[in-house]
Amino acid sequence: MDLFEYQGKQFFAQYGIATSPGGVADTVDDAVAVAETVGYPAVIKAQVQVGGRGKAGGIKIVNNSDEAKSQAGNILGMDIKGHLVKRVWVEHASDIEKEYYASFTLDRAAKMHLAMVSAKGGVEIEEVAVTDPQAIVRHHVNPLDGITLTEARNIAIQAGIDEPAIEGVGEILVKLYNAFVKGDADLVEINPLILTPAHKVHALDAKVTLDDAAAFRHPEWEDYRATQEYDGREKLAKERGLNYIGLDGNVGIIANGAGLAMSTLDVVNQVGGQAANFLDLGGGADANTMTSALEVINTDHNVNSVLVNVFGGITRCDLIAHGIIEALSRVELKAPLVIRLDGTNAQEAREIIEPYVSDKLIIRPTMLDAARTAVNLANGGVEK
Repeated sequence: MDLFEYQGKQFFAQYGIATSPGGVADTVDDAVAVAETVGYPAVIKAQVQVGGRGKAGGIKIVNNSDEAKSQAGNILGMDIKGHLVKRVWVEHASDIEKEYYASFTLDRAAKMHLAMVSAKGGVEIEEVAVTDPQAIVRHHVNPLDGITLTEARNIAIQAGIDEPAIEGVGEILVKLYNAFVKGDADLVEINPLILTPAHKVHALDAKVTLDDAAAFRHPEWEDYRATQEYDGREKLAKERGLNYIGLDGNVGIIANGAGLAMSTLDVVNQVGGQAANFLDLGGGADANTMTSALEVINTDHNVNSVLVNVFGGITRCDLIAHGIIEALSRVELKAPLVIRLDGTNAQEAREIIEPYVSDKLIIRPTMLDAARTAVNLANGGVEK
């Protein structure tokens, strides 16, 4: 679950991470009231879960109530890369001497937590990684040991943080790691982390992604969840109890099991295609579940083919095949369906589907063959 900036700052505050004083507003009058409270100059920032707010005009400095009223009116209701601005964060404008970058996430390959720190903050870290990769210090933290203040200071020194900021950055890193671990986050990021002329260090922005699997430990997250914004596909999938993430490709993906679904995405990419989604059916693939999956896929107008990749383990493939056929009697396909079934009773399953094979329903024996067929169809090819 991705938090808005203002929620990220509220999250950080629980762990003692300093931020600029401010408040959230969803009307022009409320925005002006917050600006009056925090004092001018103030900054009005669009709250959307997408980068590039500043370039789009979603971040403005105001010096009085008239400017606050005008800019809040301009920003509220603005469309930024398809995201409608429904609320703004208003904070006192900070004096900035230097801008840095700091984050913690999980390095799954190393099975360690990963700190990333750079003296080049204020710009997209991906840009720094391409243009000056040496400017980013990557430091693994053993989750059994955690991070000490001495270790954090050394990371700051290695990253080229200015001497007046080393102590403050070190302290922030320890608190940020604490927020990452105790807060059950997948990512905590501050960009920029600033040094003021008074040599104080605090977070000017906040990016936080929480681990949904830990939600049972955090009933307070319901307040965050109430503000989450889903596109039409994701909203319908959530209502149907499906594990779905919308992507930008043209090959719809339906698989049973998160691991198989991710592998299917990889294979589609390997053969030159691009997945339109991640969709995990979970442990079952009966007619109702398959119907829901196809209905969700049908709402995506970019989908030109659908790849169903199912491995029958505890659930037998012949039962899955009956579920697919029943689902197809309920849902009108808008794109050809390519099916790969393997595992328990796979041959019986293929025989069940065989009478229904057409140019809109295709069976392939392997995941690679199925992916190639689906990608070919999605790109305008013809299969026989």
